Amino acid sequence: MENVHLAVEDEDLYSGYNDFNSTFFTEELENDIGFQQALRTSQGRRPLMTAKLPGTAIGGRPLASSFGSRVPLASSAGRPVTGAVQEGAARPMTSIRAAGYTSTMMRGSTLDTLGQHRGPAPPLEGKNEDAPEEKIKIMEKKVNDLIEESCMAYSSGTSQLALEKAKEARRKEQALVRQREQSGTADHINLDLTYSVLLNLANQYEHNEMYPEALNTYQVIVKNKMFNNPGRLKVNMGNIYFQQKNYPKAIKFYRMALDQISNAHKEMRIKIMQNIGVVFLRMGQYSDAITSFEHIMRESPNITTGYNLVLCNYATGDREGMKKAFQMLISVPLGIDDEDKYIPATDDSSTNMVIDAIKNDKLYQMERDKKAQAEKYIMTAAKLIAPAIETSFASGFDWCVDMVKASQYVELANDLEINKAITYLRQKDFNQAVETLKTFEKKDSRVKSVAATNLSFIYFLEKDYDQADRYADLAMNANRYNPAALVNKGNTVFVKQDYEKAAEFFKEALKNDSSCTEGLYNLGLTYKRLNRLEDALDCFLKLNAILRNSDQVMCQIADLYEQLGDLQQAIEWLMQVISVTPTDPHILAKLGKLHNDEGEKSQALHYYSESFRYFPSNINVITWLGAYYLDTQFCENAIQYFERATLIQPTQVKWQLMVASCYRRSGNYQKALETYQNIHRKFPDNVECLRFLVRLSTDMGLKEVQDYATKLKKAEKTKEIQEQRVKSGRESSSRGRRGSREGSAGVSTPVLTSPMKSSITEDVKTVSQPESKLFSPLLDSGRDSSNSSRGERRSGKNISLPASNEPYESSSPKELDAYYVDPLGPPTERPKTGAKRVVEEDFADEDIGDDLLPE
Repeated sequence: MENVHLAVEDEDLYSGYNDFNSTFFTEELENDIGFQQALRTSQGRRPLMTAKLPGTAIGGRPLASSFGSRVPLASSAGRPVTGAVQEGAARPMTSIRAAGYTSTMMRGSTLDTLGQHRGPAPPLEGKNEDAPEEKIKIMEKKVNDLIEESCMAYSSGTSQLALEKAKEARRKEQALVRQREQSGTADHINLDLTYSVLLNLANQYEHNEMYPEALNTYQVIVKNKMFNNPGRLKVNMGNIYFQQKNYPKAIKFYRMALDQISNAHKEMRIKIMQNIGVVFLRMGQYSDAITSFEHIMRESPNITTGYNLVLCNYATGDREGMKKAFQMLISVPLGIDDEDKYIPATDDSSTNMVIDAIKNDKLYQMERDKKAQAEKYIMTAAKLIAPAIETSFASGFDWCVDMVKASQYVELANDLEINKAITYLRQKDFNQAVETLKTFEKKDSRVKSVAATNLSFIYFLEKDYDQADRYADLAMNANRYNPAALVNKGNTVFVKQDYEKAAEFFKEALKNDSSCTEGLYNLGLTYKRLNRLEDALDCFLKLNAILRNSDQVMCQIADLYEQLGDLQQAIEWLMQVISVTPTDPHILAKLGKLHNDEGEKSQALHYYSESFRYFPSNINVITWLGAYYLDTQFCENAIQYFERATLIQPTQVKWQLMVASCYRRSGNYQKALETYQNIHRKFPDNVECLRFLVRLSTDMGLKEVQDYATKLKKAEKTKEIQEQRVKSGRESSSRGRRGSREGSAGVSTPVLTSPMKSSITEDVKTVSQPESKLFSPLLDSGRDSSNSSRGERRSGKNISLPASNEPYESSSPKELDAYYVDPLGPPTERPKTGAKRVVEEDFADEDIGDDLLPE
């Protein structure tokens, strides 16, 4: 308790808090004369003394201020005061320059450690652009900019602009060299800039196919010994000679480049060796090419070189060489990661996000393209050498399959088996193809779907629609997203005339693969059968945008426009077909028919004549041409067409009668008589021929007239008897039908009747291909029956053969017998045939060729 002190009652516990100490009051320092005087002296510019490092420069000198009296401070070392200097003299201050103090500060200046009273910084020293060195730097920058612009222009596809920029860069670089020579700094020429300018100029010459200029520019670089490694540019020169097909020169420069490149650049030497091998391959020197490619495959194997080695051995017919090269090809390491690394294996969200990010990046795309290229080369090589390495192609395929199964490309073995089946198809050995494809029924879903698709295709070609439908279902069950399987299924439904269901399958195929041209084509045909012409037209127009210059698609579009009544559009589309296939006789005949319907006889004659020139056996075209020349009174021109018709249909007497009538109408009665006599020998009971023989013999005063008259009466009597028999037979049959109807009149029985069929039937064969080739069905021909009435209403009349009511033109005005008639009749009395269209030529049906086989 002795240490406890009690507070006095009068004592204030909170006293002293409001006391003011003027030492810490800094607001009036500017008006403090003593403090300002201290700042103006050297004493005010010195750092404060501390206990750790006592000051030595203020010993004994009193410090005066407004807060206290002057106190003499002694130096810790007893040294004299160094701050006392004479008035106006500058005191050296070097130890504290970093704090902002300088020794040049005069007495009386104020302390300005932050430089606030120094004013703005002096302006930067301006560059003298007239100086030679400055001009050179500016010119070098312009040259570099031009090189960059040239490269950018080439990358954007404007090669001509890139060449102009390269030429301008060369001109400025030459001016730069002259500038340096004039300024006496020729030793400082920028060789790298000169090399860049020349190399870019040579490249742009090469890209613009100005090969002589490019070679000259490369020579300038190669011959200059001041450039580093100019020898490798001889590879570029060799490439130019290769483009010019100057293969000996190309090999020479490749070898020169190979000699000038050290062994340290192994990759570059391998590429040059590969170029040499390709040149030997182009020259047909397969043994030299094999030597180069084998060296590369030993040193640094790659897929392209291995494939070229297989081709060279195939060209030389070396079976063992082909086998060895194929084994080397499938053993080339791709150097890409496994696909499993892109499959999320854990529940870690961060890891899965990384996998999703790299799944479609450029590196993965490069790996995928590289693998696809390798598989393509291996498949092509196997299909190429399989028939050549063994006595039969089946044994060759089996060997290739065994080799592939033992390699890193195991999944290609099944594809080779399917190609084996397709080869059987191309050789028309369908049984072997079917047996090969049936072996895949128990394999994985992808291969099973492909095999079942091909089997469905084969059975569809054989018109075994039940089996085709079965295997189409099997392919769809194995892979519902297989568009080829859906197209085949739609085709099997189409032939059963269930068009709505077929359209659904075709639409589903298009949903799975929008580029499935087979499904789009078949969908258009289905809409035509459903009489949805606008929808069909839309399908074929879309297909035309995908398959430019496809004559089948354009024919369908023209046919649809014709059915829609727009003949001008139909003619325009057929003209596009003619531009693609100018020698198609059926398209030419169709154009003639459309022009004839439009009343343009001259155009119709042109196209019918062209059709006859390419295919002189079309009876409809022959009929139209013969009738046209008869209608225009050019009987001599009509004779050749009717004679052609006689050769095509020798059992039809009408064509021979037309030939004889043309001779008679043209005034060549002797030739007409001979023709009628020949007809009589072939057809002795023909009444028309005997009538003309009687008339001609009478006019010409021949003695055979009585004989012909007797034969005519006998033939007429025979004809009358035959007509009476036919008439009586018809009457008896009609009476029998009436009696049966009367007998059944008391019974009300419904009778099912089938609709009357058109005389022009549609024959559309739809075939799908399970692989990438275009589905090529026969063209629809069921449009004339629906458009015949439309053609009858047009102003242009159609041409038909004349009727048989024209009297014989005699040279003398004789009275003709009443029974004698001419099958041709006079032009003025000839009936108009606008209601009958003789020319019903349509797009011809074609058989399915080998080009429709699946791949």
